Parts: sequence; structure tokens; C-alpha cells
Amino acid sequence: MPNKRFYHIGFGQNDLGSSPPSIALLSGDPERSHLIAETYLQDVRLLSENRGLNSYVGYLLNGKSILAATSGMGASSLSIVVNELIQVGIRQIIRIGTCGSIQPYIPVGSIVISSAALCRQGAANDIAPVEYPAAADPFLTVALVKAARELEVEHYIGITASVDTFYEGQERTDSANPNLMRSLHGITEEYRRLNILNYEMECGTLFKMAGVYNFAAAAVCGVVAGRSVSENIILEQKNIAIRNAMATAVNAAATLE
Repeated sequence: MPNKRFYHIGFGQNDLGSSPPSIALLSGDPERSHLIAETYLQDVRLLSENRGLNSYVGYLLNGKSILAATSGMGASSLSIVVNELIQVGIRQIIRIGTCGSIQPYIPVGSIVISSAALCRQGAANDIAPVEYPAAADPFLTVALVKAARELEVEHYIGITASVDTFYEGQERTDSANPNLMRSLHGITEEYRRLNILNYEMECGTLFKMAGVYNFAAAAVCGVVAGRSVSENIILEQKNIAIRNAMATAVNAAATLE
């Protein structure tokens, strides 16, 4: 149904033009999607600002058509956006996010490229069973690693803990709820011992959707908090981390078929 405009993303196939993109760079934050569009894309068109899910279509320097889209915060919002993006013809998605590292050797300002996710997300359970693997596409992941190396961006590759909540689910006690459930006490140290690299809130569901819907997905996150030291986001390094993640994703996208 090329004439259909989807309720949440606010656009349809016909809005993508004569050279529609098959790849989307997906950010949780609408400002990040806008930054990608204005920094890296040419002949940019705003597709929609519906519900804060800002989307832009444009071209990379090599002429590749690309979509810069917004998923909103969390897996539930992402699941809606991704479902509709697949319906308009997107077949490759790179999530560009932020995260907190839980390994002491991963510094703020670097990036984490997720090879797979420990998925603790309710939205994902509506997509596939708990035991269904949440794995990134290997070819997209290799493209991200190659791009990070070429850009000389400090990067780490491994398993991500993808959870639904920013505070309780990531064992933060400095919040309105200092009374964590017993099952969450010590979970960060447990994940650390399992060689999990970081916390974030979307890629587990994205990876499961990719497996079920038959598209390719990968994720790169800028490290904005070092959870081995503090619960807090380091604002001074946030922009560096985000720009490193964006540059890596854009350079990887340029190499994809």
C-alpha cells in the first residue's frame, strides 16, 4: 500500500521519493536524528515530525539514499517505529544510541558495538519467546567495526544488556525509588562477570524483531556513563561519544550494498 501514511511515523512509501532508501539510521532522540540529517546528508527532506518521531530522507556523499529516523525512548516505542519502517521498505537498520559501560576498561567517550543482547524487555516478549536469540547482523556489525577502525574511534565489541528501565533495571539507587527489588541487587556485578559490556534500552528488541521480520539490524552506542565509577552521565563527554557513534554508523552505512 504505497499511498498509505503510517499512523506513528507519519509517512509512507510514496513520501520517500523516486530513489527510496533501504537503510535507516535510527536514534532514540529526535535531536540526534536532526543532527545526522544536517551534518551528513545532502538534499535533505523532512518527512515527518509526528509525535516527536522526526524523520528525514537524504543522500550520503556517495549518492546512497538514507533515512534518519527517530524511535523514541525505550523498546516499546522502538517496536512501533521499526514495524512501520519495515512496511515502507526499510531492510537494514543501524541503531545509534547512548549507553552506560559496566566494564572498568571501557571509558566514557568511546563507543560500544553490540554483537548481541541479553534481552530483558517486555516488548521483545511479544515478538518472540524469551529464549529467542537477540543477535546483531554480522555483516552490519563488521561494517561498524571497520568504520570505527578507519575513523580511529575507540571502540569495543560485545554483548549488551538491554533492559526496559533507566533507573531500577540498571540498578540505579540514586532516584525516586531507592528500594530496588531483591532480584536487582548486584545484577550489574553479575553482568560484569558475564563479560557484558554495557546497559542500554532498545537493541535487544530491535535484534529480535530483525530475526522475526527478516531484516538486518546492528547497534552502536556512545558511552556517556561509566557505571563502574558512578551512576551519573558525564555531560562533558556526551557529545564526543554521540558524534563518535554517529560518524561510525554513517561511514558504515556508506559501504553497505
